[in-house]
Amino acid sequence: MTGGPAGDAVIRLSSAAYTYRGPPPVAALKPTSMVIYRGEHVAITGPSGSGKSTLLNLLGLLDKPTQGTIEIDGIDVGAASERERAAVRAHRIGFVFQSFHLLAYRTSVENVMLAQVYADEPRRRRRAAAMAALAEVGLDHRAHALPTALSGGERQRVAIARALVNRPAMLMCDEPTGNLDTATTLELTELLESLHRGGTTLVIITHNPTVAARAQRQIAIRDGALTEISPVTLPAPAGPPETPPAPGVPTTPPPPAGAPEPPSGTGAPGPVQPLPERQPPTPPEGPPPADRGPRGLDALGFPDE
Repeated sequence: MTGGPAGDAVIRLSSAAYTYRGPPPVAALKPTSMVIYRGEHVAITGPSGSGKSTLLNLLGLLDKPTQGTIEIDGIDVGAASERERAAVRAHRIGFVFQSFHLLAYRTSVENVMLAQVYADEPRRRRRAAAMAALAEVGLDHRAHALPTALSGGERQRVAIARALVNRPAMLMCDEPTGNLDTATTLELTELLESLHRGGTTLVIITHNPTVAARAQRQIAIRDGALTEISPVTLPAPAGPPETPPAPGVPTTPPPPAGAPEPPSGTGAPGPVQPLPERQPPTPPEGPPPADRGPRGLDALGFPDE
């Protein structure tokens, strides 16, 4: 399954599959080939038990495929060591969860700074970068508030700032609006879209059809198989304008009255042509920097409790 605008591949699955060991073995994700390009906004939908969690664990590098390969930014993360995979998670993937996962006894800015510990950012840069990330989601004025003093939407904005602070290649959101009311869901969806317009690659796993409909691409997963619902429409090839037909030359007759018109911008109905396959970006020389775990909360600049 390929699709999307021209650009580098952030995620490339090549016949990737995952089978849980038995007895009996369970094929949770069937062999899948898929490319998500830099700058895309992709929604993945599916019922409970369809394989969404398995796919999320693979894309988030929590599990390795039992078959095939997965590349993130051109790095074969399926074959990488756990240390290298942890470094890719810290530097190249930002996570947003349904339940926020904020430390209740730390302020907004301190919660954002926590992500920088795992990325091993120098301490002197953390606070300024965290404040910039909070400003990006419109919450710098609540930087010193505890999560208990924030609304659900504000807590999710802190979680998004935490995911963005290390400038990852991709923002992966697992039901980001699942715990929010309708009005706040709309606000958060618009925020995510504004981040996408700024160049962020978004992969959103959601049950909400309204959230999914706002994405450029929708991918459905059912019984471990992925299906492209709405591939991105390819631009028309550049070329000279068509010459109008000469007088007397028959033209294509208009559709009969009452016939449904094809969707705007897609032309006549027909199969969507896949994007031409491109080679993945050249991986950087050597493995990504080793990820060193946090050395206690004092590494954030405040003492352990």
